[in-house]
Amino acid sequence: MKHIYLILAVTLSAVPVFADTVIAKRTIRAQEVITADDLKLIAPQTPGMAEKLSQVAGSEARRIIYAGRPIALDDIGPPALVERNEVVPLVFRTKGLTISTDGRALARGGAGDRIRVLNLHSRNAVNGVIDENGTVWVAQ
Repeated sequence: MKHIYLILAVTLSAVPVFADTVIAKRTIRAQEVITADDLKLIAPQTPGMAEKLSQVAGSEARRIIYAGRPIALDDIGPPALVERNEVVPLVFRTKGLTISTDGRALARGGAGDRIRVLNLHSRNAVNGVIDENGTVWVAQ
């Protein structure tokens, strides 16, 4: 019987933990890098939206984010390292063979994004992944 009272006391004394939602303090334009000063936390949590400032600060807005609205994780991404039509290093590596050339980016993107790049020498378009240095790596 003592165990029931103990369990009841612990259950009733537990404080519920609520998560917050990150909202924009101001309207943030697409392709703009978001800073911590642009953000604010509000309660309660909104499902599918950012919960921590660290999830959003330093990211780039993929579309317009209006002031006072929650920020969805789909609305943000890594800051762009490569702009459309920019000439970028293009590298193909397999089994000890490395081929490097220049390519023209056919889209903009950040580290880890997959984009199409036009090989300037062969005029063929290839898909590649952007690394932290802005180099596009082509896989087989």
